[in-house]
Amino acid sequence: MDMRAILMGLAFAVMWSSAFTSARIIVAAAPPLSALALRFLISGLLAILLARALGQSWRLTRAQWRATVIFGISQNALYLGLNFVAMQTIEASLAAIVASTMPLLVALSGWLFLGQSLRPLTLLGLVAGFAGVALIMGSRFGGGVDPFGLALCVGGVIALTVATLSLRNASSGGSFLMVVGLQMLVGSAALFPVALATETLQVQMSPTLVLAFAYTTLVPGLAATVVWFYLVDRIGAVRAATFHFLNPFFGVAIAAVLLNERMGLLDAVGVAVIALGILSVQLSRLPAARPRSG
Repeated sequence: MDMRAILMGLAFAVMWSSAFTSARIIVAAAPPLSALALRFLISGLLAILLARALGQSWRLTRAQWRATVIFGISQNALYLGLNFVAMQTIEASLAAIVASTMPLLVALSGWLFLGQSLRPLTLLGLVAGFAGVALIMGSRFGGGVDPFGLALCVGGVIALTVATLSLRNASSGGSFLMVVGLQMLVGSAALFPVALATETLQVQMSPTLVLAFAYTTLVPGLAATVVWFYLVDRIGAVRAATFHFLNPFFGVAIAAVLLNERMGLLDAVGVAVIALGILSVQLSRLPAARPRSG
C-alpha cells in the first residue's frame, strides 16, 4: 500500500466519521428527516452532474437499477434516516460507535446466514469488537442513554449490513458516480413523504446550521464517496475496508473536540478494542501474498 493510498484512506475515515458530528448539529436546529432528504437531493444532483461531466451514462442495466433502489432505501433512507432521528436524543460519538460495527456485523452475518467460514483472526476480531461495544454500552447506560435512540442506531446499522450483504457483488459498470447520485435521489424520494407526514418544518436558522448542512452535503455526502471510489480502484475493496477500523476513534474524537462530548476511560478502552476487532476482521480477509518465483 503506497503513501497516496494511505493518505486517501485517512482522509476518507476522517470525512466519514465527521458526519455524525455535523448531523448532530443539524438535528438540534432542524427536522432530521426533512434536512436529510434535502441533503440527498442536493448531493444526488451534484453527483449526477459530475458523473455526466465525466461521460458516465444514466442508462443502467436492470441489475444496476435494482442495486440502486435497494441501496438507496437501505443505506440512505433507513440507515441514515434512523441515525438522524436518533441523534436528537443521543450523542454523536455513541452513534458513530454503533455505526462502526458494520464490518463486524457483515462478517458475523456471512458466517451465520451465508455459510462463510471464519478464520481464527476473524473470530478473534468479532469477539474483541463486540466486547468493546458491550464495555461502552455498559458505561453509557449508567449515564442515562436514551434506549429508543440507541435502538434506532442499531436498526440503522442492521439495515446497512443487509444492504452490504445483498449487494456485495454488485457492479456499477464504470458508472460509479452516476449510481451513487441516483441512490441519493432514491433516498431523498423515500424520505420526503415521511418527513412531510411526521415533521413540522421549524428551523432555527444560524450560521452554524448553514455551515454544518453545507459540510455534511459536500464533504461526507459527496467528497468522501469520490475518495472511496478512487481508493477502492487503487488498492481493492478489501484492503480499502481496513480503514474502517479508524472510524470509532475519529468519530469519538471529533465529537469530543467540536461538541464537547464526554469521553471517559471506559469509552477510550472500548473504542480501542472495537478498532482492533475491525482491523482483525479486515486483515483476515486479505489475500495471502504469493511467493516470488526464483
